[in-house]
Amino acid sequence: MINKIALVGGTHGNETSGIQLIHNWQSEGFSDALSSRYSSLDVSLTIANPDALSANVRFVEEDLNRQFTLEALSNSSDAKEAKLAKKLNQQFGPKGNSTTDLVIDIHNTTSNMGATLIILEADDFHIQLARFVKHHMPEANILLEDEKPYLEHGYLCTTGKRGVMIEVGAQPQGVLREDVYLLTQTMAEVILDFCQAYNTDSLEQYAECEVFRLGENIKFPLSAEGKRTAMIHHSLQDNDFAPLIPGAPVFRTFDGKDIEWQEAQETYPHFINEAAYHKLDVAFATATRLML
Repeated sequence: MINKIALVGGTHGNETSGIQLIHNWQSEGFSDALSSRYSSLDVSLTIANPDALSANVRFVEEDLNRQFTLEALSNSSDAKEAKLAKKLNQQFGPKGNSTTDLVIDIHNTTSNMGATLIILEADDFHIQLARFVKHHMPEANILLEDEKPYLEHGYLCTTGKRGVMIEVGAQPQGVLREDVYLLTQTMAEVILDFCQAYNTDSLEQYAECEVFRLGENIKFPLSAEGKRTAMIHHSLQDNDFAPLIPGAPVFRTFDGKDIEWQEAQETYPHFINEAAYHKLDVAFATATRLML
């Protein structure tokens, strides 16, 4: 049974769709509006980082969504988000022995990723969830980040027995777009619909669906002094999850030259030109395509 569910927004304080959805469902009374639709679910609604929300920033001192490794949770850091992570871990977890069946953490991206469901495992439960979401929301993308075991991730959602993330864009930081908000709301409701069907043994058998498995981060070209020498090529910009084939331009240098994709295989870029990764000089992430 997936009974106790934590729906979380505001893990990053300037990603407004999840924040607004939580606020709306809190003010409308989630149990009143959706109780009959989700009768088997006990859903809590949480704003994770209210200080970052008040300041309209991603985080105050450190990225909250990287604080939930077992090592970090056991350390005695004075950073605001490190202390907050320990409180949230007690609220939703504790990680590795959680009292919460599923944590759904809602995010926005400045990249043109549309409505993306991020899963961290490819077991039977998550495959069923991916197929259900893709069937009921065909425009959705499924991103699989299973490059490490579930408990080794530092994401907030891993405080639950199971955890997933909703990532929707493109939306500027600190801005709310209606189309992005509605995609966020739809995906949240579809995931809850899945949990309701899972609990009542009413899931249908859905066809295999397209999934993108995370590869690696590709950085911007840098000078010897660590300064960028190029920008995302216009033909790559906004083409998240579209195939990038060998020889296609990836970057345009500031003196007008193209840098091409040199790998032998095509890849599926995402988080293209994500503003939150500016300080890390990450241009995009790669992925392979598979069917699950």
